[in-house]
Amino acid sequence: MTNCGRVTVLAAVLAAAAGLPVAASAQPDAYSPPRTAAGHPDLQGIWGNNSVTPLERPDAVADKATLTEEELARVEATANALFAQDAGDAAFGDQFFNVALTGAESFTSSDGGTGNYNQFWLVEREFNNRTSLVVDPPSGKLPPATLAAETAARLARESRGRPAAWTEDRGLSERCITFGLPNLLAGYNSYYQIFQTADHVVIEQELIHTTRIIPLDGRPHVSDEVRQWHGDSRGRWEGDTLVVYNRSDGPVEEFVAEGAVAAASPQDVAADADIIVTIVTDTPDVRQVLLGENGAIHAITQDNIVIDMSTISPTATREMAHIIREKGASMLDAPVSGGEGGAI
Repeated sequence: MTNCGRVTVLAAVLAAAAGLPVAASAQPDAYSPPRTAAGHPDLQGIWGNNSVTPLERPDAVADKATLTEEELARVEATANALFAQDAGDAAFGDQFFNVALTGAESFTSSDGGTGNYNQFWLVEREFNNRTSLVVDPPSGKLPPATLAAETAARLARESRGRPAAWTEDRGLSERCITFGLPNLLAGYNSYYQIFQTADHVVIEQELIHTTRIIPLDGRPHVSDEVRQWHGDSRGRWEGDTLVVYNRSDGPVEEFVAEGAVAAASPQDVAADADIIVTIVTDTPDVRQVLLGENGAIHAITQDNIVIDMSTISPTATREMAHIIREKGASMLDAPVSGGEGGAI
């Protein structure tokens, strides 16, 4: 499926499903998407993410949003020589374009440690002259991460070289649980299938067979005690745009009815608190509350004490405590599991 209008709609759906901001893309005035019997845009089909275009623009072409025909021909010729289907080490995702752009004469796979992963196992890639999938900012680069996010990523990389103290110390992809949705690794298990009814949209991802079922009928979210790796999605149509979201304000509204004051984010809570107590389901939730966008870390000062009562990975707790100490604050690990002895 290559219809440009349908691809734009799909990109918006996948971005919304990942919790990313979605910008509208202008379509030719004459374009009208195919529709279902319910009158909504028909998103159904099998979609491939096999473009050679990297997510971010390489520094070597920092001033070029597109390649000339001659430049693209050179990239394609290099790629064909290095990554023929019957020879050569496997190039994953953006490696394919970035290596070919340099005119390299040889390539060693990042998965070469196993000694048996070559290009035979990967799909043929599709060439076009764009230099990045990111179009805004115009630099073709993702916006810079926050200090907390950079520190968390660095500590996570360092922890991979240490023996695991807890199952959650190993990544979700390593445990074959999920690579997340959407999968941005082009060319490797990179197909999606979308199913659609009048009151549901289903996005099935080839990689680890991840399936996201999105009700559109306004039903309430499941209990907060039931957590799912890809959230508890709900969606609605706004004209021809499918909007997907995850969180419900129901529990907050119940507390407000009892006299509590609602805050817009963990950051707002931390700004008005001396002691910050967290008790949530698992490690990703604690990271989101403390270190995520609008997380408590953005308002924490040396006058704060953070007490986490969640039962999570000790390694993750130490990593978050390190980040909090860099802000001058203190963190106490006091998990409820195991009683006082377990907490101490």
